[in-house]
Amino acid sequence: MIEILTPAELLRAKDTGALVARILQALKSRSTVGTNLLDIDRWAQQMIVDAGALSCYVDYAPSFGRGPFGHYICTSVNDAVLHGLPHDYTLADGDLLSLDLAVSLQGIVADSAISFVVGTASPQDEAMIDATQRALAAGIAVARPGARIGDLSHAIGEVLTAAGYPINGDFGGHGVGSTMHQDPHIANDGRAGRGYTLRPGLLLALEPWVMADTDELVTDADGWTLRSATGARTAHSEHTIAITEDGAEIMTLP
Repeated sequence: MIEILTPAELLRAKDTGALVARILQALKSRSTVGTNLLDIDRWAQQMIVDAGALSCYVDYAPSFGRGPFGHYICTSVNDAVLHGLPHDYTLADGDLLSLDLAVSLQGIVADSAISFVVGTASPQDEAMIDATQRALAAGIAVARPGARIGDLSHAIGEVLTAAGYPINGDFGGHGVGSTMHQDPHIANDGRAGRGYTLRPGLLLALEPWVMADTDELVTDADGWTLRSATGARTAHSEHTIAITEDGAEIMTLP
């Protein structure tokens, strides 16, 4: 399903996006050496509930997971990159943490992810995070009415490939709207000029993610957490954008 939102729905999407951004920034500021992942999940739950919003994750039970997810945020540490299930783990100095959050407010979903290092960051980790952020910006820059999904994928992939990172094609960006995961799928690499043609009112979540030296994933025994097959570090950046008459507007900016 591909939804085209009305102007009134896009205004609600701004509210949802602003909430997601606020929660992620608050959680980032509170995630320090000694913080437990379960505390991060509880903080996310409280902020979502206080805002009158709904979690997109608690009851999420897709075919690829061992659902329902049962938590309010994805917390992926070091070699974990996607769908990190919060568990009893205390953050240590140098841990690379990715937080991925999707909520629904007034019937409209926004989805965003950030990666950052807790405590002391290595140049390699900083470069990998920066590459995902630059790839995200490149994808957003070409998003406009008349562009194709392949144009976004190509722009994202060019940045990641130039930075030296292998690209996994199994998981990528997606449409959002009244639900969290919709068509079209937006791969993190692709051929320009191909795929669905963008229209005003389309809401998309773009999410470049990489693993330092592999494109292969393995799944934890929890049935959810996806890690690099080599144990390499990972990074993930994501924004929800709305296609407008003039281009694209980021809904989840801090």
